[in-house]
Amino acid sequence: MESRILLIFIICLFTINTCSSLSSSSSLLSSSDIIEIVPLKDVEKAEVEKVQVGVYYESLCPYCENFIVNYLIDVFIEGIDAIADVKLFPYGNAKVNANGNITCQHGEQECVLNTVEACAISTWPDVHDHFPFVYCVERYLYFDKFDKWESCFEELSLDPKPVKDCYANGYGYQLNLQYAEATNSLQPPKKYVPWVVVDGKPLYDDYIYIVNRICAAYKGPTLPKACLRCLASPENQNHIGESVDKVIPLHPVTYPEQSSILSKLKSSLTSLMFNTNLVA
Repeated sequence: MESRILLIFIICLFTINTCSSLSSSSSLLSSSDIIEIVPLKDVEKAEVEKVQVGVYYESLCPYCENFIVNYLIDVFIEGIDAIADVKLFPYGNAKVNANGNITCQHGEQECVLNTVEACAISTWPDVHDHFPFVYCVERYLYFDKFDKWESCFEELSLDPKPVKDCYANGYGYQLNLQYAEATNSLQPPKKYVPWVVVDGKPLYDDYIYIVNRICAAYKGPTLPKACLRCLASPENQNHIGESVDKVIPLHPVTYPEQSSILSKLKSSLTSLMFNTNLVA
């Protein structure tokens, strides 16, 4: 509960509404928007089936970072999580070779962080508990602060020991294999990351419209306020607020064959730092 309150506070400082009105597209989320949503418990009592959302990503993909920090966050801050069951799959374009070794697209540190996030998801299974951590880590990576992500444990008042134990004892590796199987079994197959699936249908490079797609897919009798704003105004349906922090093109994706030498160099360095801290 404390981590979710802290998450809302952080988001109010750094993000904007996904479907704000055209006249106030750069305004911050107001307190009334936070209050006037469909509570999660009410939806559950009504036994309405939630929209199933799968987010397939890798930790050091800049476009995945951008999606999580500037778009996926709106699912939670706008109350869309009341009608959506969001699952994260931190594997992306990694590959498992014949010997069982995992190679990540952006180098060793990406494998480390994919595993850390997989362990966090396993340690705190409720998305409202693990998403604040994933968001915090990805936000540091988004701003190229690779040496700061471990502070997320302290910032969110989370015990790092279960996650570090998971990473060190090999369970994280087993989680990676599970995510590999889930990712490689997608139909239609994943072409790139981020790869976002809503009720079994991929959004392709329209992943930034995740709030709109969830709202349109929901079959329940009531909607969060944000959905009513989005769906009531056709000219605003595809309006997404621009990132106020860092300019990145709206629809970029990372294909499996793409690579970044700079990312791999940073990856090796920060991986060494993290592994040193594990032993310490």
